[in-house]
Amino acid sequence: MLYDLAAVGAAGCWALGGLLGASPSRHFGPFAFTRLRLTLLTIVLGGVSLLSGGWHTISAASLWPALLSGLAGISLGDTVMFASMNRLGPRRTGLLFATHSVFSVLLGVLFLSERLSAGAMLGSVLVFGGVLLAVAFGRREVDAHAWERNDKLAAGVALGLAAALCQALGTFFAKPAMAAGLEPVTASALRMGVSCGAHYLLWLSGWKLAKSRGPYTPRMLGQTALNGLVALGLGMTLIMLALQHANVATVGILSALSPVLILPMLWVVLKRPPPLLAWLGAAVSCAGTALVVLR
Repeated sequence: MLYDLAAVGAAGCWALGGLLGASPSRHFGPFAFTRLRLTLLTIVLGGVSLLSGGWHTISAASLWPALLSGLAGISLGDTVMFASMNRLGPRRTGLLFATHSVFSVLLGVLFLSERLSAGAMLGSVLVFGGVLLAVAFGRREVDAHAWERNDKLAAGVALGLAAALCQALGTFFAKPAMAAGLEPVTASALRMGVSCGAHYLLWLSGWKLAKSRGPYTPRMLGQTALNGLVALGLGMTLIMLALQHANVATVGILSALSPVLILPMLWVVLKRPPPLLAWLGAAVSCAGTALVVLR
């Protein structure tokens, strides 16, 4: 149950992180925004690992899977997710991102020989169905807030699904690293570090999209740092903790609760309740999650 709760806690961190990152992501652009927060988290988590001695748990068996996990799940996955958010807003992107649970189940079953009970399998179907319901019908006119604009729907949906697949691949690659005894904070530091390096290579190459769109103001930098600490620092470390003892499919399903948890947060921020069908889709996803937890 402790490791199940860690996966759910990660979903909460990602939901809050989506709100915290909505403004700075549009201000800096997805690549510069991701590069800035990865820089901070690499320094913070790397320092914690050095001080705590967690780096002693690094081995050949854990190093390469952790690095691959970072490149897939963070370097590519996070960047694509915020590119989707810039087009669809945090709620719809969170809903699309939750489909990583289905990709995680498929990867775990096909390549890691994981098995789910009938109840857990039904739960994963409900999670996916609830997400589709909320994405397809959970919109109304009052969602015309800047975060909820809908000017590039097809591109946003494609990017959101790509981000979900990248997140599932990141979890898939992280599993053997954690099974080899890699300490969770150290695993997160390795994943951040390799992702940070990849983004700096893109930036140094002079690629236009990697450059910042807006100035480095204290307010935007502060929001970026807070997003990084919550979503990447705490959220990703909780995922690594969950993967120490839970399988990829289960962690993927439980961490897909972000769309449920982001609805009350959006209600507080936007001062209006989300559409009824968005709640219905979230409730279906929540019911599916309960089936997995009670497996």
